[in-house]
Amino acid sequence: MGWIHDDFDFDPDDEYGAPSSMRERLTGFFIGLAVGVLTLVLVAALIVTTVGTYFLNSRVETARPALRSAAPPTEADLRAANYRPSEWIEVDTRQAIIPTPLPPEIISQADIEHALLINLYLRVNPSVVNIEIVSSIHTTVDVVDSSGSGFVYDTAGHIVTNAHVVRGAREILVTFSDGYVLNAELVAVDDYSDLAVIRVDPARAPLVPVLLGDSNQLQVGQRVIAIGNPFGLDGSMTVGIVSALGRTLPSARLLDPVYDQYSNPSIIQVDAAVNPGNSGGPLLDSYGQVIGINTAIRTENGGFQGIAFAVPVNTMKRIVPQLITKGSVQYSWLGITSPAADGGYSVAALADELNLPVRNGILVSDVTPSSPAARAGLRAGTQTTTIRGMPIPTDADIIVAVNGQMVRDIDSLVAYLVENTSPGDTITLTIVRGGQMLDLDVTLGIRP
Repeated sequence: MGWIHDDFDFDPDDEYGAPSSMRERLTGFFIGLAVGVLTLVLVAALIVTTVGTYFLNSRVETARPALRSAAPPTEADLRAANYRPSEWIEVDTRQAIIPTPLPPEIISQADIEHALLINLYLRVNPSVVNIEIVSSIHTTVDVVDSSGSGFVYDTAGHIVTNAHVVRGAREILVTFSDGYVLNAELVAVDDYSDLAVIRVDPARAPLVPVLLGDSNQLQVGQRVIAIGNPFGLDGSMTVGIVSALGRTLPSARLLDPVYDQYSNPSIIQVDAAVNPGNSGGPLLDSYGQVIGINTAIRTENGGFQGIAFAVPVNTMKRIVPQLITKGSVQYSWLGITSPAADGGYSVAALADELNLPVRNGILVSDVTPSSPAARAGLRAGTQTTTIRGMPIPTDADIIVAVNGQMVRDIDSLVAYLVENTSPGDTITLTIVRGGQMLDLDVTLGIRP
């Protein structure tokens, strides 16, 4: 049997058939492989691009929201919304925080008070001295026991200070504002007013006397200036106001308990800082005139707490000349007693309860025998009634004025006598007796 074939028949023995088929297969394989690799690359690129774009957009949106630029409003929009173009210009804040200095004339007006105080200090401080004492208790060694202040009274070398500053001194050292130091002698002291006079050699001392004012013209709220040596700090100035007038201070009893009858009247209360060492220094008004002598502070710890006191200069005008010429002081004496006003037994406090015809004055509860008041015929009460545990006279004379000047209580009467009278003077007392207003002449004696 034989094989029948033509040109299309496959001959397995053909030498060209097998190799041709192998090349075609390899070519197809590599072409497919290339297409596959290219496809993978394209897919990978697509994935990377998509993911990268997503994260990039997210970061941009997180960092800064997309801004849309709005179209500017038209003229019709502005008219409809009642808008109009603005001429405002942004201010440079770097310049706005630095204000322009005020004109010199305004600053000068604001500093007028300071100029007054500076000028006052320059004029008065040369009159103020520092006083140091060696007490008589030290006999073998010189030890400075205490210090205070004072001021030059006249060109004869007299210096005014407090009695408690120099009381008991064996040696007194005076230091002037320029640092010059001199020994001083004690002229005299008066414990009742807490005033004293010392003296330095006028030929050796730089003496600049002070000017004296009028303490009767003072008003609460008026400015006052204190110059002194608090805690030994020379030439210190403080400023305040008059806090009250007419205070009473037991100056003598503070120095010695044996003084138990009389108090220093008409004391000035101030809020200027007055500390230990200021005692004896001047209290000044805005003109630089002395209107008081700083004398004491009320405190629990020895430091300033807002309440200070000064002896009025009008009291000093009566006391100091006597200390210089006589070495002691004689006070006018009337010889009456009255219920304590600060205990709630003033005429004002008793007026309604006793049906008194006046609301101010001095209810005479006792008249000292053989006193000026007794010789003049003043009457104490003979009938009494008990008010808040105290027997109060109901038919006593009531003193309402002295020499035509109203007196509110016995402290104001004593203040008037201290500042305006001397023993031997005759005064006119206006009294209320049995509903009648009477004038009574009294010749004053010497306080025992």
